[in-house]
Amino acid sequence: MNLFRHTSTRRARKAASHEISPEDVFLDSQNVSKLDLNQMEGHLERPLGKHVFYLSIGIVLFFVLGFTARLFGMQIVQGAQYAEKANRNHLKSTPIFALRGTIADRTGKLLAWNTTGTTTLNEVPKRVYTEIPGFAHILGYVSYPKKDSSGVFWQQEYIGKDGVEKQYQDLLQGVPGEQVVGVNAQGDVEASNVTIDPTNGDNLRLTIDAGVQEKLYESIKSLADGYGYVAGSGVIMDVHTGEVLALTNYPQYDNNLLTNASSSAEKAQVASDLNDSRHKFLNRAVAGLFTPGSTVKPFMGLAALMEGVITPEKQILSTGALVIKNKYGGPDSVFKDWKAHGWTDLRKALAESSDEYFYQVGGGYMDQKGLGIAKIDQYARMFGFATTTGIDLPGEQYGTIPTPEWKEKIFNESWLLGDTYHTAIGQYGFQLTPIELARADAALVNGGKLVTPHVLLGLPPESTSLALPEKDLQVIREGMRQGVTQGIGGALNISGVEVASKSGTAELGVKKDMINSWITGFFPYDHPRYVFVVMMEKGSIHNTHGAIFAAREVIEWMRDNTEYTK
Repeated sequence: MNLFRHTSTRRARKAASHEISPEDVFLDSQNVSKLDLNQMEGHLERPLGKHVFYLSIGIVLFFVLGFTARLFGMQIVQGAQYAEKANRNHLKSTPIFALRGTIADRTGKLLAWNTTGTTTLNEVPKRVYTEIPGFAHILGYVSYPKKDSSGVFWQQEYIGKDGVEKQYQDLLQGVPGEQVVGVNAQGDVEASNVTIDPTNGDNLRLTIDAGVQEKLYESIKSLADGYGYVAGSGVIMDVHTGEVLALTNYPQYDNNLLTNASSSAEKAQVASDLNDSRHKFLNRAVAGLFTPGSTVKPFMGLAALMEGVITPEKQILSTGALVIKNKYGGPDSVFKDWKAHGWTDLRKALAESSDEYFYQVGGGYMDQKGLGIAKIDQYARMFGFATTTGIDLPGEQYGTIPTPEWKEKIFNESWLLGDTYHTAIGQYGFQLTPIELARADAALVNGGKLVTPHVLLGLPPESTSLALPEKDLQVIREGMRQGVTQGIGGALNISGVEVASKSGTAELGVKKDMINSWITGFFPYDHPRYVFVVMMEKGSIHNTHGAIFAAREVIEWMRDNTEYTK
């Protein structure tokens, strides 16, 4: 018994000191072979290292800290945002569309308005445009509010896409309202909570007179269709204020169709208009660039007077062609006039549109001094050519004045004397928009003020003084009036209204078999009030009916139906 206690005590002390007896080793070694591990009779154990323990603790701490940080962010940092989102899940918002402002002409005649008729979105008021022809480019069209497949509006306003609709989008659009209702988890309405009323857009009135606009459009269309012109454009503007009384283009697109097309046939028509070779969507009056021809001669004449190149009475012989001898023995350079005018002063040169006179005034010939291309460029720019006019319509472009730098850049060629001659009569690379020419012409008759054209009624007039000598301006005006009473503008010698004018025929293409026909001028002559420009695009050179006939129709109609010619 004592022996047993002694042995047990000794083994306990060995175990406490981690001492392994030989018999323990032998015992384990013998027993291992008798254990059938596959039968779950036993297994061997190996203690895990400390690094496994620490790794486990680290992983647990990582997830705990990450979860805590996420909770902090959601509850503290972004708590307000998530609360609002949760509230939105309970509150449903529906836009209440503001009525877009109406557009009227200067007399109050509606040109664009809203109805409750059917649209692609039944809850959106329909935008409707006047059926009076000639207004598409100046009014433009709109894109309706749009919603996604779930019925949520991602565009909550009308967006103007052209014309006044685009230019004055901020004034016309208004501010949409909102109706907020409470819904349950199934989406059923529980209560109507808040309604925010919309603020309708501003109603606008234009400087345009609908009657004059319609007549100008119809006259241009009739001339184009009857005499083979591809297109046409016209502008009538107040010479003192810049108010545009009429501005139209032919052909035009259908802004009602473009805004409200829904059927396949209507959409096909819109696609056809977009691909029309006549460029129906081009607002030619403000974005079309055309060779102006002889309509620039009044500005060349004024420049020559101001630079002392000529006097009003200076006589220059026109024989029908100006010939420059070739000093190297080759063929001479011949610059033709449309006829021999004989001895010609400035007034007669304007009235009869003598090319030879302005060749010499522009580039010089023998003992006659010329302006030279640098002065031509200077005066053309002074009258606003090659710059935008600032008219309140989108997409305005500006023309080109040919110069040596321009030719070098475009053609990589040196400037020649003949280039100066052609530039002086509005040919070669000269290009203008009709509104550019209208503004420049207004400066000839309003005392030398370069006004800013505009179509929104009520805008304060803006102008820049060019400090032009009145005596020289009067000579130019007299020459333009003489063109109507004695020269090539006789078609505008209208009973009851005195008109002054300058025509232009710009030859096009290599064969010179097509033309742009221009007419510009002002009325009444003794107290100028309005300037006009009509441009007929790409007709036959043999055409005997030019832009002057469209202008005559319009001015006669204005004389009989308005007070504008008084």
